[in-house]
Order: sequence, then structure tokens, then C-alpha cells
Amino acid sequence: MVDVKERIAKRVALEFNDGDVVNLGIGLPTMVANYIPEGVDIILQSENGIMGMGPEPERGYENKDIINAGAQHVTVNENAAFLDSATSFGLIRGSHVDVTVLGALEVDRYGNLSNWIIPGKLVPGMGGAMDLVVGAKKVIIAMLHTQKGKPKILDRCTLPYTAVHVIDKIITEMGVMEIQNEQIVLTEINTDYSIDDIQKATGCKIIVSKNLRKMDT
Repeated sequence: MVDVKERIAKRVALEFNDGDVVNLGIGLPTMVANYIPEGVDIILQSENGIMGMGPEPERGYENKDIINAGAQHVTVNENAAFLDSATSFGLIRGSHVDVTVLGALEVDRYGNLSNWIIPGKLVPGMGGAMDLVVGAKKVIIAMLHTQKGKPKILDRCTLPYTAVHVIDKIITEMGVMEIQNEQIVLTEINTDYSIDDIQKATGCKIIVSKNLRKMDT
């Protein structure tokens, strides 16, 4: 059986085009680096100051001095560059990142994102997410569809906003959804689930695209 997080990461990796500068958030999104399709040449950026990250290192071959923004060991590709934080965030705020992929605690049909909360310390702080979702040309949320059975895709977020009206696409183990005219539109479906399954796991009305197709992996 395919691991659901692996399925999500593989599908996200199909979103990139040659030459894209891509930022991968902490958690599930970091897995995407392991599934970039052959023939697609992208530049992975980490906000702590790396341009040109590669996949995760083999166990035992980690370089303790090379980590991503989530403090995970990473590899770097040939011609990678290391930047100071000011330059790294200058690239982000200057809209030089084509795609950012983040996890989320909650999203809603308006394209709003909540991915941090201090009181319960689910995530200690927003990190660079606020800059990334505003500065990137395209924002993809990669996450499990529910949290302990509770919907994470809602009519309105209940947690503090990271940013509003920023999400373009949501990819979960159940399918691919786009934000269109303040609605969640299902464009691809994992055929392990029915449309009714997806609706029951979602905290707002799902609109099914007339061109709905099987979820790519």
C-alpha cells in the first residue's frame, strides 16, 4: 500500500516546470524533493539560505553543517549557493520564488491559510511562511485531508491567519483541489475514495469540476 504522505509528495512534484525556483515548507512538503520527475530541472530554495538543495541524504552520509529551514539534513546540488538570511528573504519578498509548498493546520474556501498557533504550540511560530505565501507566484498546500478525523479544509479558518487569499491549490491524499471564485473545486480524485467520502471529510461544500479526472501520481 502506498504511504499517503508519499502519494501527496509525488503528486506535488508534478506541479513544477523546468527552471522553477521552489520553496518546500517543513514537514510533509520536504518529501517532495525526493520525487522530482526526470527531465525537470528546478532550483530548490530554503529560506535559511540555500539555493540548489537536493534530495535528503542517505543515512550515515549526512553533513551536519547543511540543513534546511526545518533543521533537517539535506544535500546540495552542483552549483548550489549559500546565502545570508537578508539575501534569501530578499529573493522571497522580491517574488523570485515561482512555487512554494507548505503544510497547513487549516485552509478555507477563500484561499486563506492558517499554519501556526502559539497557544497550543502545534507549530511554535510562522517562520518564513508569511513571506513565502505572499511573495511566491504560486502557493500549493500539501497536507493530510483531516487531523484526527476533523476537517482541515473549512468554510472559514478558526486559527490565526498566516495570510489571506493566497492559496492556489490544495493537494491531499484524497485529491487535488483548486480555489476558484471562493469555492473549493475538486479537479482530481484519488479513486480509493468517492466524492461522498471527500465531501464528508471536508468542512465546506466541494464543487466537482466538469473535467474531474483521476489523481496523477
